Amino acid sequence: MLTFPNPIRTPVIMRSRLMLEVASELVAANEWAEKQTMILFRVQGASEWKIRFFASDAPGSVDAVASGEADIAICNPGSVLAMAASGKGPWKGKPLKLRSIMAIPQFDQLGFAVKASTGLKTLADLKRTKYPLKISLRGQPDHSVHLICNCVLAAYGMSLEDIVSWGGKLVPSDGLPNAKDRIGAVERGEVDALWDEALPMFADRALEIGMRFLAIDEPQLKALEADGLKRAMITRQEFKALPEDVPTLDFSGWPVFCLESAPDDMIYKFCEALEARKDRIPWYGKGPMALETMCKDTVEGPLYLPLHPGAARFWREKGYLR
Repeated sequence: MLTFPNPIRTPVIMRSRLMLEVASELVAANEWAEKQTMILFRVQGASEWKIRFFASDAPGSVDAVASGEADIAICNPGSVLAMAASGKGPWKGKPLKLRSIMAIPQFDQLGFAVKASTGLKTLADLKRTKYPLKISLRGQPDHSVHLICNCVLAAYGMSLEDIVSWGGKLVPSDGLPNAKDRIGAVERGEVDALWDEALPMFADRALEIGMRFLAIDEPQLKALEADGLKRAMITRQEFKALPEDVPTLDFSGWPVFCLESAPDDMIYKFCEALEARKDRIPWYGKGPMALETMCKDTVEGPLYLPLHPGAARFWREKGYLR
């Protein structure tokens, strides 16, 4: 059990709490652009920082944990961890010993939306016709959507650079897919494709303005699954204007993870603190975070990796695991 002085008025605690509380307020402010954090801990007066938490979403968080730059981090989607653990993708031949702690649930899929007027129905059609697509892409250069898109194209033996060589164009934008410079650019005729995750933000509108989602063909899906990625469907149940279900890749979950070698006590205490503060952390559900479901493999929050022993021990003691 974590214990706290009462009242919490020792100088070292007051100073650190001041900075942490201010940081918590700032990341929620619309006018504050710098919203990702790296939190460092050390014994007061120590020469080196000992423990680091990294609130990221990008594949770089995996490398940060592997190198020791971070001890606990977050990434999205969870399949990035599966690739790293199996030595696939950017980690080809160099599997990393990673473990899950929990996963914040968010169901999502990857969408390759194009104007129906292109005549394209699958990504195989794109390679066959060498259609010069003008593609709106996420402006964040280290976002996982770039990594996963490149993996998909590589399964077909093509790349984003190939599309440019056919006369296409890549149009990065800082906006989310529903922004005026993303789906708005399609409406204005500036681009004829929008590739991104976060389908609930733009899929209905994309279908309304005459776009369709390209299917990933079965041979390529099988190859991608062998690399640790997970297939998914964009369905008519979710998006009523969809002519038919479209096979694609899963983009669900924000797993919190660490190295297999992370100290059990540190991970146990991390889980204990998460449990104590679960009513203060925003998530897509209602009320306090439902940690009893987030420590298990679910469709919305796939773990992909075994739980770290320290995490498994805490969740089991709480009665969340058998």
